[in-house]
Amino acid sequence: MDFSNRLTNLPDQFFAALVAKVSKAADEGRDVINLGQGNPDQPTPPHIVKALQEAVADPKTHRYSPFRGLGTLRQAAADFYKREYNVDIDPDLEVAIMSGTKIGFVELPIALLDPGDSLLLPDPGYPDYLSGAPLADIELDLMELEQANGYLPNYDAVSESIRKRAKLMYLNYPNNPTGATANQAFFDETVQFAKENDLAVVHDFAYGGIGFDGQKPVSFLQSEGAKEVGIEMYTLSKTYNMAGWRIGFAVGNSKMIEALNLIQDHLFAGIFPAVQLAAAEALNASQACVGELVELYEKRRQVLVDECRRIGWNVEAPKGSFFAWLPVPEGFTSVEFSDYLLDRADIAVAAGSGFGAGGEGFVRVGLLVDEQRIAEAIGRIEKLGIFAKQA
Repeated sequence: MDFSNRLTNLPDQFFAALVAKVSKAADEGRDVINLGQGNPDQPTPPHIVKALQEAVADPKTHRYSPFRGLGTLRQAAADFYKREYNVDIDPDLEVAIMSGTKIGFVELPIALLDPGDSLLLPDPGYPDYLSGAPLADIELDLMELEQANGYLPNYDAVSESIRKRAKLMYLNYPNNPTGATANQAFFDETVQFAKENDLAVVHDFAYGGIGFDGQKPVSFLQSEGAKEVGIEMYTLSKTYNMAGWRIGFAVGNSKMIEALNLIQDHLFAGIFPAVQLAAAEALNASQACVGELVELYEKRRQVLVDECRRIGWNVEAPKGSFFAWLPVPEGFTSVEFSDYLLDRADIAVAAGSGFGAGGEGFVRVGLLVDEQRIAEAIGRIEKLGIFAKQA
């Protein structure tokens, strides 16, 4: 039996290919420093683990969850947004619970768009945003994120033809892969752009808990009128080191939330209640663990930036997320440089071109190993003599 056209038209899974390369090198016994991953290296905070353990021991959690999630978690999400961002959220109408927000990015085009409609995506951007297009049989249009504009889209540069056919737009700040952040003025502009062009907005706030230099990342929903045009996706994977737990939520526009909930009514039978109760604890409890995590990443960022500049690699410090976006030296493409580092120095990085054509000329580096390993990685690169030749 042949695969369906929808399945065969899916994009290659960039991260799966990256993991395979790194795993092959590790299986050969090589000491690989993996800076290419996006998988948090710290454990989930103990109070969240304890909440899960207690919930698992309760037989009530062994049954099906309500299709649309526990009221406890929906309320926790609403309370979290009020406390952290002063945004009012109706827990019954404006919250959708998901087994990880990646699901939502694939579901929304299916739930909201029809063939011939277009999804407007950032370039470079998170590769899995692409997956919803062939599954929904829709078109894709791209907005280039340029360094000169702080890796924010220039809405004035979006053509009239794209404005007419695009019905849904994804944004992501703090940004993967560039580490850039957005301010309130940009989100105000985004709301206006969406209203003028009858465009629904989805803001991926995956790294919402991780901002540097004392700057807390801004929520899209803090802009006036944001709930009229869009939603925000928040995963617990990064803020609380819960990547393997697969839990997140969307908040905002009630019609878009209902679309997410309705499609999930047909695709899933709920999320393990114990995980939902632990997630509620994460959102409701003291956020001191988040502050400690940001401090850890900021120390790692400083080591990376200082070491890169020491060897002559002119890099820009990320403003948020746990990624850095580093320029490729002359004479290499992104893929060639990432392969060169793995082959010659046992260092894994993610080629920028894997995040779209706009990522060519860069590699993404994760702050997900300790400071000593980061310094060791840059030391290995120094021995290759690449930057000394270009100095």
